[in-house]
Formats: sequence, structure tokens, C-alpha cells
Amino acid sequence: MATVSLTGASKEDAAAVFGVLRTAFPAERPVDDVPKEQPGGDSVVWSAEFEPTQEWIPTDPIPLEGSVSATLQGGYVVVDQLGEALGVAFAVDERGTASGDQEKEVDLRLTTKR
Repeated sequence: MATVSLTGASKEDAAAVFGVLRTAFPAERPVDDVPKEQPGGDSVVWSAEFEPTQEWIPTDPIPLEGSVSATLQGGYVVVDQLGEALGVAFAVDERGTASGDQEKEVDLRLTTKR
């Protein structure tokens, strides 16, 4: 299981990123559970958990309105699978990583593939 947290994104872009991951892997939330705007001007963080599998369904590139900051956290193999799935649909710029004994965290910037 891995956690994906999104920041700096519109609700439409967050829904697009989660949609790609839900297509590729089973998620803990139902498909119709899409990000919603929150009242106030505070920054919003959307997160969901995914269970990547050996076999996953790739998607076509998906356009984004802007850039999305994504943090992937979980076991090494799981985080790598999530990153690979995101790399098929979006342009991915790795911003940083932190590694531990059992898991790692990767910070990504996602944009529309050109």
C-alpha cells in the first residue's frame, strides 16, 4: 500500500491524477469519490491510498490545467510502480527523495506531456 498526496492542484487536476492511478491500480476510495473544493483560501492537500499490482493498466497522456505536486510514500517497489504509471500519463520531474529501511518518499512535479 502506498499513499499519494497532491498539493498545488485544482480539483480537476487532482481528479485527473487520481483517475489515472485508479485506472492503473485498485484504490481505497470509490471511483465516484472525486476531490472537492474546500471553503476558505487555505491550501488543500488531497490524498488516497493505492495498492499497486504486478499487472497494471496504462493510460494515455492526460492534460493538466497546471502543475501538480505529488508525494508518493510507501514500499520501494510500490512507489516505483506508482511513479511509472504517472510517467505514462504525465511529464514527471522528480524533486526529491527520502529513503528508509522499508519505504521511501518521492516528491514529484506533474505537468502535461508535450
